[in-house]
Amino acid sequence: MLNKIKRTSATLALTVALSVPAFAADTASGKLVIYTSQAPEIAQQTIDAFKAANPNIQVEWTRNGTTQLMNVLQTEMMAGDVKADVLLVADSINLGALKKDGKLMAYADAPVGNISANYYDKDKTWFGTKIIATVIAFNTKNAKPADSWMALTDPQNKGQVAVPSPLYSGAALYHLHTAINTPDIGWAFYQKLAANGITPEGGNGPALKAVASGMAKYGVITDADIIRAKKQGSPIDLVYPKEGASFVTEPVAILSGAHNVPAAKAFVDFMLSPQGQQLVAKQGNRPIDASVAAPEGFAPMDSIKLLTLDSDKAVADDKEVRARFTEIFGG
Repeated sequence: MLNKIKRTSATLALTVALSVPAFAADTASGKLVIYTSQAPEIAQQTIDAFKAANPNIQVEWTRNGTTQLMNVLQTEMMAGDVKADVLLVADSINLGALKKDGKLMAYADAPVGNISANYYDKDKTWFGTKIIATVIAFNTKNAKPADSWMALTDPQNKGQVAVPSPLYSGAALYHLHTAINTPDIGWAFYQKLAANGITPEGGNGPALKAVASGMAKYGVITDADIIRAKKQGSPIDLVYPKEGASFVTEPVAILSGAHNVPAAKAFVDFMLSPQGQQLVAKQGNRPIDASVAAPEGFAPMDSIKLLTLDSDKAVADDKEVRARFTEIFGG
């Protein structure tokens, strides 16, 4: 899917690209195909900034929910006709499954000097680009702040919690795996949500709209989305729950069958570069590079509890976990 360049996106791209060194522009060219789960406007900004820094590379990109992109990719793999060179998706569980099947290319020389080893694959097949925590959103007009995940299952919130589906959203999938392996949350959280008339569906976007509009009092939503909506005037705010918040790093990865490896590496380089990380911040997200400041509105990292996840275990358990989730919510 080719996307038209929007003026606002091009302006942001130019701002970032002015200071981008030609680390790849002189060595990479041709067509690069990217599959991403970024929101359309954010994805357009990312592509525009990359193209401004690498004018010899032509980019085609497709966006969808992470699970839908994985389905497309699996279909292409079965047909022996994989179109994408690079993935930029929400979570490392799906990428971990691809790595296990030998479908990701290791990039040993990726520029990870300013990034914690906790945020990229030890074999360097995928690399986090930002920190996106899943937190509790609430409508400031009709709900009080809730500081616990389990508070969302209170009978008084029956039918009033917007929850993205892990069968669609990568962040929601990562949250599911993290929650069920956290003693204070566990499967009980999802069982009680189901008993309370909650049906997870879609991604973070629809859940955000439900809370901001007042259709739902609470939501299980990523912090960056909430902060952006709040800045734009929506009656919405967030709480980092006391049990802790799961987080995804929106990793970038090169497929093992990439058609244009130099251009794919150039894209990874850009996303991890200071300029790429500055773009992440300008887009309203917390950069993975701690030396680049997060936008206004994000809590300091040392003030919140981030829950860790054993990604290898999550990959191994994923089929069973998805099946149990589907059983709880009635298919």
